[in-house]
Amino acid sequence: MGQTIWAWHGDEGDVGMAWDWVQLTCGVVAMADPMAVVTNLRLVGEEGSVLTAYESARHFNAIVHGLPWQQAVEQALGGPGQPVAMAA
Repeated sequence: MGQTIWAWHGDEGDVGMAWDWVQLTCGVVAMADPMAVVTNLRLVGEEGSVLTAYESARHFNAIVHGLPWQQAVEQALGGPGQPVAMAA
């Protein structure tokens, strides 16, 4: 298990998202808790008001789903079928 952090630096400021993940089996990693994405993003609805954390959760999950984080985690773990070496 571990944590992935995604960050972006733009002209209007820095954006970050983080989530915990677990390895279900060799070659398969998943978000540990899809409702626990930590971010400094604030989403605004069609009416112009800031969405609540609950309302934002599905959008954050869609963002995470679209990022290639699982491949990056597998590479960091040594790839499917390879022994995993963890630093103490």
